[in-house]
This record gives sequence, structure tokens and C-alpha cells, in this order.
Amino acid sequence: MKFYSTQDYSHKSDLKSAVLKGLAPGNGLFMPEAIPTLGADFWNRLDSMTLGEIGYETLRPYFCPDIEEQDFKLLCEDAFNFPIPLVKVSDKISSLELFHGPTLAFKDIGARFLARVMARFTTKGDKPINVLVATSGDTGSAVANGFLGVEGVNVVVLYPKGLVSHVQEMQFTTLGQNITAIEIDGTFDDCQRLVKTAFMDEDLCKQLILTSANSINLARFLPQMVYYFYAVAQIPAQQRKNAVICVPSGNFGNLTAGLIAQKMGLPIKRFVAATNVNDIVPQFLVSGEYKPAPSISTVANAMDVGDPSNFIRVRELFDHNIDDMRRDLKTEVITDATIHTTIKSVFENQKYILDPHGAVAYRALEHQLVGEELGVFLATAHPAKFPDVVEAEIKQSVEQPARLKEFMKGTKAVDNLSTEYDKFKTFLQKTEKFS
Repeated sequence: MKFYSTQDYSHKSDLKSAVLKGLAPGNGLFMPEAIPTLGADFWNRLDSMTLGEIGYETLRPYFCPDIEEQDFKLLCEDAFNFPIPLVKVSDKISSLELFHGPTLAFKDIGARFLARVMARFTTKGDKPINVLVATSGDTGSAVANGFLGVEGVNVVVLYPKGLVSHVQEMQFTTLGQNITAIEIDGTFDDCQRLVKTAFMDEDLCKQLILTSANSINLARFLPQMVYYFYAVAQIPAQQRKNAVICVPSGNFGNLTAGLIAQKMGLPIKRFVAATNVNDIVPQFLVSGEYKPAPSISTVANAMDVGDPSNFIRVRELFDHNIDDMRRDLKTEVITDATIHTTIKSVFENQKYILDPHGAVAYRALEHQLVGEELGVFLATAHPAKFPDVVEAEIKQSVEQPARLKEFMKGTKAVDNLSTEYDKFKTFLQKTEKFS
């Protein structure tokens, strides 16, 4: 399988180069040159397959034979080794709980997979690979923990000062070893701009080996399609054609993975992309004009993105046909006020605890479902990661999982920088372990 650049269709890359570069030439993103359709044998076995087996079968066309098939099977079994249950919340809506991994967030799936792929592409004695990642919440902790202790790889996490929850922050600022956390005096978009500028800096790239672990990296977002197949496996076969999946959307990598799964044959009715008030994509579907804007801080902070990088991939999957996109992809915008009332009402009526991002998706589904449709929303983070928001609405404490308690015992260690790119570049150049 080759991977092309969204900015230059003539540029084709092999898997290793695409993964290690992260960003394609001309600030483009890598996309698979073909999306295969899964055969009848896969669908006949789906209900009895483990998550790791589904990962192997669905991802094999993209990663093999660059990674030998038996090795890839073991990789998938190791990366996808925690439960992802489909939990009924109401008569018509179920939650796909993606928060049972090491850092209690859906990004564990992609980050663990990417770390294992990248470890196979590093060679002892070479210069270290430096993974630059901007985070608005859970990406930083998932990537940092996924790569913790991986030989030959350093991780640099950039995050906006005061705009991630304390729990999220402690999950990546207390690790040490090969993990460096940098607090940026700005927004997530500023962090993302610094990372992208570094990748485009030819002078810096001659000195250091840089790559990405955000969802711009194809080996981070592609494995996320695995849990869409696993969700369908947990829905009775006769009901799948009426299934509507709602994706809380920030940088739109999660939705991209779902759309690729759909092109491979995922038997669902449609997707709903739910956003908070950072509604760049919903506005695009109305006006036909893509207008990035400064991100707005909300209680669903992982979705506070004013220029979602992966939306170009979504447009590619629709062949840049906005009419098709309007027909097949629905959107919904949810305010902070509605997030608060949704957390409260769902707990009071269904005794289910939502995190702010799950609340966005749940409320969007309520608005979007019609007739006999069944809704599935992605619960992307454990509610214990947002105690200030959640506990104020449910009027009781959210029990912290043991893994989260361990993070909270750590000692925070961060570097602080402004949004000036030159200062970030100098930091990378002068930090000895990166070279």
C-alpha cells in the first residue's frame, strides 16, 4: 500500500516514510491510495472475533507486508488489549465506552498502536526520533504513556496553559524519562501551529528527526476505525442497518477513521459529527466556505479546535463534493449550557455518568434520531477526568479508577514557552537528548 499527499496527488510514500514523517510534503496529510472492501468471510466471523483480531483483519491491508503478517497480528493483540463495551443508556441510545485503556481515553487505541508501529521502524544507533504532539486534552496523555520508555523515541507534548483539566495535565507532566511537557501561553491552535511549523522547517529537519503522533499521523488515526467494527459486532445483526453513530469531533481524526471503516463496508445508516461551539465544519456545510477561526474555550476542551486538521481527509473521502457530504454526514452544535444540563438529566433519568464530550454526542443523537433508528455515541473519556464539571451536575463524587489515582500522586515537571516559533525551535535545538 502506498500513501498519497492531500496537497500533491503525485507524491506517493511507503508506510515507513509516511509514519516517520507524519506530515506530507506541502503541509499535506497522507491518505491510503486505495480503501479495500472487506469480504463476506470477515462479516460472517465478526461476532466471534476479539478486538485484536478485528484490528488485524481491518488494518492488515494498510500495514502489511511492510510489517510481517505474524508480527502484525501480535502487535494488534498487544495494542488492543482492553475492553470496549457497548453500554445501553436509554431505549434508543448506547454508549461505546472507549475509556478503559491505560489513560482512560479513546486516544489510547491509536497511540498504543502508533508506538508499537514506530518502535519497529527505529534502528539502534540512529539519531533519536522526536515525536511532537499538540494536545487539547487527552492526546498528550495517551501518546506520552504509549511511548513511555520506548528506546530511541522522545515525545514532546505541547499544551495550552490553563486549558486542559488538572487530571489530564497530571497524566503527561509527571512521567519524566523520554517525555517532555511544554506549557504554551496560548490556545491549542497555537500549539498545533508550532508543531506544523517545525515539520515544515527544513533547517530544523536537517538537524533533528521529527514526526507527529497527533491524528495527522496515519498510524494514529487509522487504528481508530477498529472500534467502529467492534461496536457493530455488539449490535444485533438485524438492527445494524438502522444504527446511527455520533462522533464528538474536534480535530476530526475520529470521524475520518469511521468514514474509512464505512467505505470498507461498515453496515451503518449514517454518521453524525457533533461539535461544541467551535463549529467550523457545521458552518462549512451551511455556507460552502471553510473559515478557520480562533478556538473558543469550552468545558469539552478536547474539542476546542478552530482549524481541524483532519477535515481535509474528510473532504477527500467525499471527493470534495459538498452535496454528497451534506446528504451523508449530519452535524450538530452543542453549547456549554446544554452540556451541563445533559450531564445532569442523563444521570437523573438513566443513572449514567457522562463526561463533557460524551454529553455533546448524546445530546446530538437525541436531536438527530428518527423513527426506528438506534443511536451509538462514542464515550471518549472517563468522567473522572473532569470532576469539576461532572460532579457539579450529578451532586456526588465520581470514583477515580486506580490508574488515575497513581497519576495524581506524581510530581509535575514542565517547561514554559510563549507562542513564538523561534523560541520553540531554539528549545528543540538546545535540548541535548533530541539530537
